[in-house]
Amino acid sequence: MCRSVGKVSDASCAAIRSIQDSLTSAPHHHSGVSTKCLHFTNHTSSSALPTMPPKRVLIVGAGAAGMSCAHLLSQHPEKFHVTLIESTSYCGGQAFSVPISESLHGASWLNQGVQGGSPVFRHTLHLMSALGFPASPVKLQVSFGKNESFWSNAVPATSLLSRHQSEIRRFSWVVKVVPWLFTLIPVAALLRSFGFSTEFVQLLILPSIALFLGTGNATPQVPGVIMALLFTSKTVGMWAPVDSQRLVATEPDMVVFPELSAFYHRWEEKLRRQGVEIRLSTMLSSVDERSSKGVKVTLSGPHGETMEERYDEMVLCVLADTAKRVLGSSATWLERRVLGATKWSDDVTVTHYDREYMDSFYTLAAASTESPAKEFNPMYFVRPAPEDPSKIELSFDCSNYQAQFRNISPDKTHVYQSIFLNEARDSELWTKGKIDREKVIREKWWHQLCHAWTHYVFVVPWLWLVNWRARRTLFAGSWTLVNCHEVAVISGMAAAFRLGADYPQEMRDDRVGWNAFWGYCLLVHGMWVKGGPWLRKGK
Repeated sequence: MCRSVGKVSDASCAAIRSIQDSLTSAPHHHSGVSTKCLHFTNHTSSSALPTMPPKRVLIVGAGAAGMSCAHLLSQHPEKFHVTLIESTSYCGGQAFSVPISESLHGASWLNQGVQGGSPVFRHTLHLMSALGFPASPVKLQVSFGKNESFWSNAVPATSLLSRHQSEIRRFSWVVKVVPWLFTLIPVAALLRSFGFSTEFVQLLILPSIALFLGTGNATPQVPGVIMALLFTSKTVGMWAPVDSQRLVATEPDMVVFPELSAFYHRWEEKLRRQGVEIRLSTMLSSVDERSSKGVKVTLSGPHGETMEERYDEMVLCVLADTAKRVLGSSATWLERRVLGATKWSDDVTVTHYDREYMDSFYTLAAASTESPAKEFNPMYFVRPAPEDPSKIELSFDCSNYQAQFRNISPDKTHVYQSIFLNEARDSELWTKGKIDREKVIREKWWHQLCHAWTHYVFVVPWLWLVNWRARRTLFAGSWTLVNCHEVAVISGMAAAFRLGADYPQEMRDDRVGWNAFWGYCLLVHGMWVKGGPWLRKGK
């Protein structure tokens, strides 16, 4: 099988090159390692202000949100003394790499959990390029279903698509109007109310939504506005525009992340050099006191030691249910209501190289492609469960997707990841036991956010009030909006901005990145940042 990932569009390549080029003008050297540093602008001269001791800020969680928050605050050592704690032994949270056999697979590492994203992830891409780890563009091919339920964005005609031609044509105009009128109605209920068949919804629409957002088996409850964005938005619409015959005829421009463990390790080193105190294997046991004077917390160190410490500010870059638990009796009524309204599932990712398993449950090869010269090399796989097609299983062919496997020898064994969703409710549908245990590289459990419509009714609309009323406490993390790496990064930067750090000037000149940050600040923090998106004329 050819390992080519397809021809990447000029627009995608240009977007990544522009990010990299914008950072090349100011190299910064530390211990012989050259990195490109982000620049920040102080709008007020420090000499005009009386000398004040720096605020002591505690950041809990060294994932994308916590690292981004520390990154911005560390640009102002005269204003902030930053302590970043992390319960695990590494920085990066769900974004990390695992070692694999190079002789067997053609590469020595594999990204686990977080693998890539969209070219509109401007903050993530800036940070990666600045630290010498640029992302790689790729054209995404997806294989949905098997046998009579098979279809793909890279295959022009299948029996499933032929059966639903009239519904596809109707969907192409319904999705442009209806979801915006019924924004928060769950996708499955919305489409059923407009007469779409159960098979069309379960085999075509739900899998195409679950693929990008990690919504898993909560996809039927995703609000209609998310469906509309994916199929119509010129910015984040990975399936836009809808094809009136094939549903999706595009191979979305995506980016594949570099070796994430190495990236986060270099980021950690940079933060330490900039004065951030990073404590790994350290847990926030409890928040004992919060008032206008600051916060008092109890920490548990790597050797079981207990420490009581005081800080002026605290940023909780942890999952919402974890935040609620550690706040304990110090949580306000509103915090308990909003944080407690988030819904979660426990999923497991199995990294393996069992080709027979993949061939049994997915379509790995297709005879008909768009042109004879084009190879069918699917990277994502979605399989509706035969017992209940509204429930799915996700898999990846990492050897077709991740950049370190490009141009490897054809005799190398492909590496796959299969994700089994919602243990408490759907484990009886799992086929995990059919994977050859001798070919399993790693199993990793995740506590994942469900993007149900309730999240956008009872959580997101109230976060600005939670953050405004919080007593010296701010909340950050991808759960505050949509579960993706970029939202986590933006949330950490927004928290730092709220505390008084400057937003990177080069990101203000990036219209896509600035608009995302501006909108997040308004929605989650209730901040009207000067220079709205309509005033930005950047690229």
